[in-house]
Amino acid sequence: MTRGYAVLDDAAFPIIGEGKTEPNDNFIPQLVGNAEAAIDAVDALGYIDRKRVAVGGHSYGAFMTANLLTHSKLFACGIARSGAYNRTLTPFGFQSEQRNYWESPEVYNKMSPFMSADKMKTPMLLVHGEADNNPGTFTLQTERYFQALKGLGAPVRMVILPKESHGYAAKESIMHLLWEQDQFLEKCLKK
Repeated sequence: MTRGYAVLDDAAFPIIGEGKTEPNDNFIPQLVGNAEAAIDAVDALGYIDRKRVAVGGHSYGAFMTANLLTHSKLFACGIARSGAYNRTLTPFGFQSEQRNYWESPEVYNKMSPFMSADKMKTPMLLVHGEADNNPGTFTLQTERYFQALKGLGAPVRMVILPKESHGYAAKESIMHLLWEQDQFLEKCLKK
């Protein structure tokens, strides 16, 4: 609060299927609709400036953050930590997706922010542990996504935390992460 930010923590963004439709068949519209509803609710309370809202997440939340920045104009910036951005690199399912890539390539491609990197124009901070041992979120996911975004001219910064796994543990890493996030938000939200 002392920096001028309010945090909506632990917001639930359910992705559901109806009838014969699998949840991820409509992932993007549901995700964007959930985010818009959350912003509308906080705005109705008079707490925010809609032009200066940031989004962030870790792991699956980072994947959702990248998709929100790519497929909506709701946020001024975003912070994505230790995510998976190319779902073709997790071809045998992820989260609630039970179909493999060869059964539903269109879902994997559509849900992958990497595949829409040319559409991402919102400032994003990508953070990843150098030694991420989570099978769906190897550090390569962030490195390649960063290269695609940077190559396409997107306003993106990447930070790799040395010797850190999927969750960050070293005091130095956590303090550096907090500093990076603070600097990023100061730059993007206090224009």
